Amino acid sequence: MRNPIVLFDGICNLCEGSVKFLIRNDKKDVFRFASLQSETGQKLLKKFHLPTQNYDSFVLIIDEKIYLRSSAALKVCSFLGGFWRLWGVFWLLPKPLRDAVYDFVARNRYKWFGKKNECMLPTTEIRKKFLE
Repeated sequence: MRNPIVLFDGICNLCEGSVKFLIRNDKKDVFRFASLQSETGQKLLKKFHLPTQNYDSFVLIIDEKIYLRSSAALKVCSFLGGFWRLWGVFWLLPKPLRDAVYDFVARNRYKWFGKKNECMLPTTEIRKKFLE
């Protein structure tokens, strides 16, 4: 298996915080990252026939398979192991219900957490985790 790739909204404070959280908790160094706005992110979105604007979900790519919205979030938790695997119980909920909660947060993320004018620049220590 190749490294799972997380595509995230690079101007969203919640999304950036989530990426930083993943980097801190990715003890096995499996995740790689690219912002949806980056050249790499745009190429991957086009490759998988996903919208290249109006980002309402982060995207998880594992071995050419795409996970979106709540499925992406739960799949990420399964990779983190430990306590985070307990979130797997939410797979039991119907996908439309899980995605409705995800969509509610996604619609309000800029209002609740704010946004920036440009994507984050990774530090030298974590640069190898980014595909740009």
